[in-house]
Amino acid sequence: MRRTILCLVAVVLIASSALAQTPSAVPVFQITPGQSTIKFDVKASVAIEGTFDKWEAALTFTSPAAESAVFDVKIYAASVDTGSSIKDNKLKSADFFDVQNNPYITFRSTNVVQTSPNTFELDGNFTIRGVTRPEHLKLTISGKGTGSGTIDGMMAFDRKDYGMNSGIPFIRIANRVQVTVSLVGTRIAGPPVVFKQ
Repeated sequence: MRRTILCLVAVVLIASSALAQTPSAVPVFQITPGQSTIKFDVKASVAIEGTFDKWEAALTFTSPAAESAVFDVKIYAASVDTGSSIKDNKLKSADFFDVQNNPYITFRSTNVVQTSPNTFELDGNFTIRGVTRPEHLKLTISGKGTGSGTIDGMMAFDRKDYGMNSGIPFIRIANRVQVTVSLVGTRIAGPPVVFKQ
């Protein structure tokens, strides 16, 4: 009898723990790639700007609080598209993205702070060419409270911090690279996100 009671208590505890961790207890968002973009630009004597055609992004939460969010981006470096095959091939080479040895460019947030009703600042780990460094991403959201909306963000980094020291023949290139994201997201499950006022 005692063994039966202990088994029942164990089942109840396991079930309670599982319920507390179910996805329905937190907001679940889906990013729509077809309506979203990730772009970059570098000041140069000949414009160097483009997009990445293949990437994945995820916005996950550990609670309904907006600051519990974790923002992940995984970019397929070989999908770079500047509109010029010469520039694309140079950016894919070992001098820049080194896509053969380092196929992904990633960002994963480590801390999220709401700075106004519609803006956030994210600290995170940015990896390119196999080098990981802390970087800072600023986001602005729209559509708050509707279940869908846009996330627009900007991050800038120094390419030489990641070993991209080379140039492109006959083109002067600045060191600062600016990355912008414009993502469309929809809440597909869980409660609404709770924002600070």
